[in-house]
Amino acid sequence: MAQPWPAVSYDRWGETCDTLHAHTQVLGKLAVELAPPEPELQHGALRLTARGWETAPLPAPDGSGSLVAALDLRAHEAVVEHDGGAVERVPLTPDRPVAEVTRDVLAAVATMVGEVGINPAPQEVPWRVPLDEDYDHARYDPAQVRDYFAAATQAALALAAFRAPYRGRSTPVNAWWGRFDLAVTLFSGRPADPPADGFISRNSDDAELVMVGWSPGDASHPQAAFYALTSPAPPGFAESTLGPAGAHWDNRQSEYILDWDEVRAAPDPRAAAVEFAHAAFQHACQVSGWDPALPASTEGRPPPIR
Repeated sequence: MAQPWPAVSYDRWGETCDTLHAHTQVLGKLAVELAPPEPELQHGALRLTARGWETAPLPAPDGSGSLVAALDLRAHEAVVEHDGGAVERVPLTPDRPVAEVTRDVLAAVATMVGEVGINPAPQEVPWRVPLDEDYDHARYDPAQVRDYFAAATQAALALAAFRAPYRGRSTPVNAWWGRFDLAVTLFSGRPADPPADGFISRNSDDAELVMVGWSPGDASHPQAAFYALTSPAPPGFAESTLGPAGAHWDNRQSEYILDWDEVRAAPDPRAAAVEFAHAAFQHACQVSGWDPALPASTEGRPPPIR
């Protein structure tokens, strides 16, 4: 029997959210150090799986095989695994600071494959204390994490359903540890000039794209929400009325928003989320002048297995 989609609001779980966000940054920084570089920084993205956030298999720096780092949000522990069978587990307890978890995860990696140095500076967050020195973030409420994980899983399934039939280049559902969001990115196949000279913009905004994602909320927009943006943003992108009811343009975020509670209240929440994704994508493609065959492909069905 289908379960109601859980409520998620940063106002209610902000302290735990920030702690969990910081833990995901440790995983992301390991991916950045070890994974082969990919266009648009895809090698740094994580995945949401049946147990939580985790890296793809990463090349072990000692040449011994592959390594996966994960946050098991069912068992509430960080996990470091080697394909040879070695496993180290680091508990995520209610009052354990980020600094301790970070150092224990890196120590587990060092035990298995040798020391891996990461840049401990947190990214795209309002705090600046290095991860391995962060004693400010320690709150971890397992019940709040379970609700977040249930909501994130439903959001990821909706994003995957939207992306599945697309015939152009696209990404799987990425778990981005900078913004702490989930997103799929669909590309037109044309290059783009990055809008800024910063490292992330230079390397992630060098192709024409539409991104549709889900955020669990933050201090600037406490309500969890689906969002849609395009890069580069063409004239007229902000001037549409999208479905379903409740979808709107957010000037502060420069993206379309459909708040989570609007989705939860729909008779079919997943259908409402997918409708929003389709509407935003079709509009973005129209105002950006994409090949019409690309947006048309998202309205079809996945190709048959031959």
